[in-house]
Parts: sequence; structure tokens; C-alpha cells
Amino acid sequence: MSLINEFRETKERIKELEERLASLSQDSKLKKELEFEEKLRILMSEYSKSLRDITLILDPQAARGVTKTTSTRTRSPRKMKQYNNPHTGEVIETKGGNHKVLKEWKAKWGGDTVESWVTLLD
Repeated sequence: MSLINEFRETKERIKELEERLASLSQDSKLKKELEFEEKLRILMSEYSKSLRDITLILDPQAARGVTKTTSTRTRSPRKMKQYNNPHTGEVIETKGGNHKVLKEWKAKWGGDTVESWVTLLD
């Protein structure tokens, strides 16, 4: 991008931002929020309290680093899988892939092929 194009684009963005600022300054919701913030800061200074102090008063668990939304999630149990080897007729039931015979099959016939032999059990 040429320097003159960048200059014009920046100037246009500044103009848009000035318009946005003007519309926000007329917004009654913004005026109420600014008034609230000002009163809160005055009240905090009157009682020598910081924003951290206020947060701890309103949410004591925040001091311990515990949030309300955290829960003790446990991993759902793995589903039982049954592998039926069409070459040998052997059947293996396992919940994980760390099975000795299953590893041998994957080494011999390939992982994708062995995974095509699987049946999910409940």
C-alpha cells in the first residue's frame, strides 16, 4: 500500500471514530455508567478501598482462585470395543488401544485395517 493511500485510509478511520465518539457522548446509558463509575471511585477513596478489595468483598472465592463455574469434571468412561480378526477368527474386547495382541495386529495389518474390524459394545 502506498503511503498516500495509507494516509487517506487512516484519515477516513479517524473521521469514522470521531463520529462514533460523538454518538456515544449523547448516549444516556453511557452517561449513567460514567456517573456510576465516578460515584464508585469517590466511595472507594472515601473508605480507602481498592478495586481488588471490592472484588473480594463481593466474591470471596476469588481470593482462593476458585470460580463459581468450575466443576469437577470427570472423564466419561471409555466404551468397550470388540475387534474380530477375519484372518484368524480371533476376538478381542478392550476399552483402550494398549492391548498386546491388538498392537501386534496393527503392526501386521495396519492400524486403519484393524480399526475397520471394530464393533462398539455398550
